[in-house]
Amino acid sequence: MKPEDYIEQVIDIAVKAGSEIRNIYLNGTFDKEVKSDNTPVTSADIAAHNIISSALKTLTPDIPVLSEEDADIPFSEREHWNRYWLVDPLDGTGEFIAGSGDFSVIIALVEHNRPIMGVVYVPMTEVCYYAIAGLGAYKRDEQSEIRIISNQLADSDEPPLKLAVSRRQDPQSVLKLFNQPKHCELIVLGGAALKSCLIAEGKADCYVRIGPTGEWDTGAAQIIIEEAGGQIMDLELQPLSYNERESLENPNFIVVGSPHLEWDRILLNE
Repeated sequence: MKPEDYIEQVIDIAVKAGSEIRNIYLNGTFDKEVKSDNTPVTSADIAAHNIISSALKTLTPDIPVLSEEDADIPFSEREHWNRYWLVDPLDGTGEFIAGSGDFSVIIALVEHNRPIMGVVYVPMTEVCYYAIAGLGAYKRDEQSEIRIISNQLADSDEPPLKLAVSRRQDPQSVLKLFNQPKHCELIVLGGAALKSCLIAEGKADCYVRIGPTGEWDTGAAQIIIEEAGGQIMDLELQPLSYNERESLENPNFIVVGSPHLEWDRILLNE
């Protein structure tokens, strides 16, 4: 089967998981723990993981599932995977706990170490972003579905870069990475995937992530931003890759809507 043959089923799976997350969020009662990597996990993460993992295994029994909540799979096994599902059942657990509403469900299909399909579903707004390699990136809500294109800045553009930043991030820690920080405008939003989708739909120009993230945080966002005309790169300006190392941790990275700009000049080289 081609990815386009089951994109609608994958969106439905994300919506079902998102509905469960939304119900738990609105109820306000959930269990919370701290994992061994010092990141939080809640009963909403686990509930969404169970829904997604079970549904994907039913949909495609021959395609393995790698989820943030079930990632203890040795590389000696993973390295033989030509195609697999990469899942973050609840991206933005900290935002969920804090009550901001800025969190999402992420499902990506990875083939030969590159995402070829991605879905990002936002439970609290019921907005879905999705993309398939070669077929474009889209934003769907209850009223409509539109193809999204990232903002393509010209080298001579004078308006400030619109930088997406986290509520939990010191803005100065981001601005200091740029050669001309006074030419940057900040847009505050939670959830890594949501900031990437903001760039994919042209509402922001750049997002820099400093600090630990997992491959599940970027898989779906990568194909969405690429199909919208942008790119995700490490800070050496090389594209991210997947399932090529024992560690599933991403390097620091940058999401841009205009890959043609001289980002090696825009970023401060230290």
